Amino acid sequence: MPINRPYGGPTELPGILPLFPLEGVLLLPRCQLPLNIFEPRYLALVDAALAGGRLIGMIQPDPQGGTGRRHGEPALTGVGGVGRITEIAETGDGRYVLQLTGVARFRVRAEIDAGTPFRQAEVDYSAFAGDFTPGLGAEAVDRGHLLRTLAAYLEANKLEADWDSIKSAPNEALVNGLAMMAPFGGREKQALLEAPDLSSRAEILVAITEMSLARTAGEGDGPLQ
Repeated sequence: MPINRPYGGPTELPGILPLFPLEGVLLLPRCQLPLNIFEPRYLALVDAALAGGRLIGMIQPDPQGGTGRRHGEPALTGVGGVGRITEIAETGDGRYVLQLTGVARFRVRAEIDAGTPFRQAEVDYSAFAGDFTPGLGAEAVDRGHLLRTLAAYLEANKLEADWDSIKSAPNEALVNGLAMMAPFGGREKQALLEAPDLSSRAEILVAITEMSLARTAGEGDGPLQ
């Protein structure tokens, strides 16, 4: 989805982001993430984002990392994805329904105590400068292997897909879209997020899917989570 404010590189993004920790969710560049916001602290986060640069940092909690800076809340993973609010609607019952469009990944430098009900962190984008170039590395993706693995997974789990849309999708949209939609756990999702390039992400996605298929075959029928 086109956005009104394109970003050409890391220096065009803020050094501090409001954070929305959400397990099993990742946001990749130029992909869309729908959100239904109803908790008061995240309603406040959206209001703050709208008053500023319309940017929200999506990040996973890290239950294995102990307690974060805010007492009683889990630590956060080291890498997240920042998105811009590109669609928003008020529901009339105290919720926001919005869509984020991914801009780039970021690395958390330090969580800060900003006195807000939502969490914030100092972030750095320099390790992910390639995220600002659409389609970078798309030619190196083994598209055939990815599609064959996807077809096997759908067949094993008795799922259907819009193959016309899948076959017409550019490699970047295909790989990143599948990575975001894949029904895998938080650790697998984080590995997909932190992949150094698009072809590596496709390879990780294939490997995770093939392991899921192998476990499914070993346990009989039924999808694996």
